[in-house]
Amino acid sequence: EATMTDEAVLETVGRRIAEQRLPRNLTQDEVAIRAGVSKSTVVRLEDGHSTQLVNLVRILRALDLLIHLEALIPRVPANPLDLIKLQGKTRQRASRKKSTLPLPKKWKWGDEQ
Repeated sequence: EATMTDEAVLETVGRRIAEQRLPRNLTQDEVAIRAGVSKSTVVRLEDGHSTQLVNLVRILRALDLLIHLEALIPRVPANPLDLIKLQGKTRQRASRKKSTLPLPKKWKWGDEQ
């Protein structure tokens, strides 16, 4: 949820990792070995502490959960007009937002008051 703090999100992710690990009857040691990370990394993640993104990816892969990343960050459908403009190439940059500020009035001598 957008209103959750970073700490709350990390705790939720950690709890869900543990909830996925336990029904698979895997210990934290076994997940660590499968993922190629230390047991302390698995423990820290499950306890809601920060870890490197690559460690999360490895642990998700070890639990056969990597496929669920599509739901986490879905692909953006291609806009047909953008495809025509880009001639089949992929977009590389975000464009600047147009300013909605009103243009300043022309300055004349005597306006400084």
